[in-house]
Amino acid sequence: MKIATWNVNGINARTEHLLRWLKDFNPDVALLQELKTPGDAVPALELKELGYHIEYVGQKSFNGVAVLSKSPIEVVLRALPGNDDDEQARYLEVDTGDVRVASIYFPNGNPVDSEKFDYKLNFMERVIERTKDLLSQEIPFVLGGDYNVAPDNGDVYDIQKMANDAICREEGRRLYRQHLHLGLTNAFKLYHPESGQFSWWDYRAGGWTKDHGVLIDHLLLSPHAADLLSNAGIDKTPRGWEKASDHTPVWCELEI
Repeated sequence: MKIATWNVNGINARTEHLLRWLKDFNPDVALLQELKTPGDAVPALELKELGYHIEYVGQKSFNGVAVLSKSPIEVVLRALPGNDDDEQARYLEVDTGDVRVASIYFPNGNPVDSEKFDYKLNFMERVIERTKDLLSQEIPFVLGGDYNVAPDNGDVYDIQKMANDAICREEGRRLYRQHLHLGLTNAFKLYHPESGQFSWWDYRAGGWTKDHGVLIDHLLLSPHAADLLSNAGIDKTPRGWEKASDHTPVWCELEI
């Protein structure tokens, strides 16, 4: 089973990119973030023609997450537990093809001296609590998405320039490590521990052509899923397309 996560940065603007990538890369499960639509822009008919079942949680102009799968999908949660007042569409957890997956769009958190950063940290704490619940079930699961955290300095092209950005702040990194240390495995980093591997490049200042990127998209696997892990990587191809998303897919393969 090939599972990929991709922040498409607006599915209305990237429909052709999404369909092209699905045909070329052919993932069994695709976890999408930042749909930026309440649902009317999701190309349901085209996705079904490609053999995908679809579930999504949308929000007008912002956020939004989806799961596409070649296997039937049973929705477990359409929102992250822990804050009934949180109306942001950032979490979708489903069962599909003998594995539990969640598509998660973590808050960016900038500027760091605002309530946005506080919301980010609280969201991360809630994900940790949900992960504890999942681990107690002893099932294979994959938590994938745009984490908006570069875990290490080597995951940033220039840490001096980005040291105070919310994705590099120690508060977020500490919570990321706390999450990982519950017993999860970062699929990509297991196979590619070296520095300088990125999943996001700024549109400004030639970020893509200069390879001035950061690694903020991750697939974290439970112990039962990690036992099935056979490969992982980053597919940079879509980032080179015209009018591309600023993110590119990160993927892993499970022997299921």
